[in-house]
Amino acid sequence: MSDFNQGGFDQLASAYPILAISARFKQTPEDFVVVEELPFELSGSGEHAWLQLRKRNCNTDWLAARLADYAGVKKHAVGYAGLKDRFAVTTQWFSIHLPGRDDVDWGNLQLDGVEVLERSRHQRKLQRGALKQNHFTIKLRAIETGADGNIEQVFARCDEIRQQGVPNYYGEQRFGHDLANLVEAKRLFSQPRKRLSRHKRSLYLSAARSWLFNCIVSERVEQGSWNRRLRGDVFMLDGRSACFVDDGSLELQQRLQRGEIHPTAVLWGTGDSMAAHDCGAIEAMVIDRYPVFKQGLIDANVRQQRRAMRLPVQDLECRLEYASLVLTFRLQAGSYATMVLREIIKLRRN
Repeated sequence: MSDFNQGGFDQLASAYPILAISARFKQTPEDFVVVEELPFELSGSGEHAWLQLRKRNCNTDWLAARLADYAGVKKHAVGYAGLKDRFAVTTQWFSIHLPGRDDVDWGNLQLDGVEVLERSRHQRKLQRGALKQNHFTIKLRAIETGADGNIEQVFARCDEIRQQGVPNYYGEQRFGHDLANLVEAKRLFSQPRKRLSRHKRSLYLSAARSWLFNCIVSERVEQGSWNRRLRGDVFMLDGRSACFVDDGSLELQQRLQRGEIHPTAVLWGTGDSMAAHDCGAIEAMVIDRYPVFKQGLIDANVRQQRRAMRLPVQDLECRLEYASLVLTFRLQAGSYATMVLREIIKLRRN
């Protein structure tokens, strides 16, 4: 898997056998509904106005720019926790810095596909990643089954995923259409003096690092160790970023089985790796397949981090509605619903 152009995203290994069942994905924005949940309560006072907005078929960054225009502030005064799918119905929070000013008349905000649900104030800006979780409701239409497929297999698969989770791959949207962000990352590393906006540079660096992570996870999936203990592993607390090395204890194994901790893979960059032995060898082997990305991220001074390889899927429910399948579940911030779907059913996008 040394060439991301060969096989594209499909080359990443699946944790479960692929079912002979497919469905149409995202036929309307209402087929993909996302609701953000904040990890804290708003104080009701402070320099930052906070808005909970429901948007339909609308880009997050575009909406942030419109809010800045409406409030008469610079775009950097607007905060949001993360980018949400455009072709969807998404409910998310935005903050707008209004120091020394009364609140804007948000009731007169007129934007197609945008509805103000709630307003408040708070002392701080909404930072990227400052979410507890996202709630998803996804409708998959026009289900088709092959000779060896039946809908009961989908329900059985959901049972497996409730127990074991799925590989915590970064989703396709991280890499752009046809993995274009990876192509641009390769060009950036080959021509480091090329002038790029800060946003684009960050986008391409993130894509390269995320791809290396995905490839390491795929290798662990193929070996059957993405959700199991491997010599030299580094673990992460569920829902946290704190990491620690394997101490060889039975207690750690029990915590892993209960889902309290998860094995991690490296987000490549500068600094010494925490991984050792078998885990470290796998990571080094995979990263060495991409020498341009390996050296480029170091030269860009991106600091090494780690990310959990196992993604718990909370409150996963699955039901039939006529010829459609409706899935509801919750995911931690920074994870991707499409990576859950790929383990359940084959998606047809047109």
